Amino acid sequence: MTSVPNNKTNLFSPILLGDLTLANRIIMAPLTRNRAGEGNVPQDMNVDYYRQRAEAGLIISEGSQISATGIGYPGTPGIHSKAQIDGWKRVTDAVHEQGGRIFIQLWHTGRISHSSLQPNGILPVAPSALKAAGQAVTFQGFQDFETPRALNSDELPGIVADYASAAQNAKTAGFDGVEIHAANGYLLDQFLRDGTNQREDNYGGNVINRMRLLMEVVETTIAVWGGHRVGVRLSPENSFNDIRDSRPQRTFSAVAEKLSEYPLAYLHVLEGDMQSGERQVDYAALRHCFTGCYIANNGYDLERGNSVIERGDADMVAFGKLFIANPDLPTRFAKNLPLNTPDPATFYGGDQTGYTDYPKY
Repeated sequence: MTSVPNNKTNLFSPILLGDLTLANRIIMAPLTRNRAGEGNVPQDMNVDYYRQRAEAGLIISEGSQISATGIGYPGTPGIHSKAQIDGWKRVTDAVHEQGGRIFIQLWHTGRISHSSLQPNGILPVAPSALKAAGQAVTFQGFQDFETPRALNSDELPGIVADYASAAQNAKTAGFDGVEIHAANGYLLDQFLRDGTNQREDNYGGNVINRMRLLMEVVETTIAVWGGHRVGVRLSPENSFNDIRDSRPQRTFSAVAEKLSEYPLAYLHVLEGDMQSGERQVDYAALRHCFTGCYIANNGYDLERGNSVIERGDADMVAFGKLFIANPDLPTRFAKNLPLNTPDPATFYGGDQTGYTDYPKY
């Protein structure tokens, strides 16, 4: 594989997000690694992990719960307590010392949780009381998902307020911006897709109603951060966490068009199903429904990444597993160096093994 010549726009070209200049278009995707410390606080090895990967044009952090009720897995960091803010401040300082940029991904898992993870053992919440197929990851091992409690309409302003509070906490922690996680079967995605949203109020039914909560979250987050420091992540046909939509092209084209009305930093799209790799949605068409910067994600390598940018079907490309195994991925891409192979057995939980011990070239 070879890079595109330097006179063409490619992965190595700088890009401007509002007033924020990125050195390249190689984005580190948000990656859940389940290695936060006690109290879901970022710890020493998290600082090392992100510092090592500061060559990315932009790091998007692992999903970080906006509230105690937003948690869905053990060992995932939050951004709702002082200790968590202080822990993340060490991370952002380390990335900035290396010349990097980092956004935090704001996360509420909704029904993809378990009462054993929730404060006082309460049920997880969702747009509708529909149980997901599969099992939750808990401190006691895998347990069947539970039927969630459907959120009342008068509770939704509180969810929006939690996003606003988390966005402010992210500012305090020194992040360069935030990404709103509306993908992969978590709470905001549960509202977007008709397979999980069977509400009959102003937040259910047609796509305009189903996207309402996401837009309220976008508005409150931009109010905190200002223009071009807030991104949104979508996954139109990813079936992870037992989620689906009957008309994903229509649904997510409408969502992308609506998001174009806001001064977002970018729209980040997981293209296809991350488990099967199947793609039925026309992502080039979806990309052109959104007038801002577009990050393509899922299965890209150097050659495909350069090609999609050269065609104008993406402005940036996010890499996940390749960044896990190659902390110096931009250098390896630029010099056509061999890549380390990621070890899936060490993706989730554990210590530094498979986390901070992958060698640079």
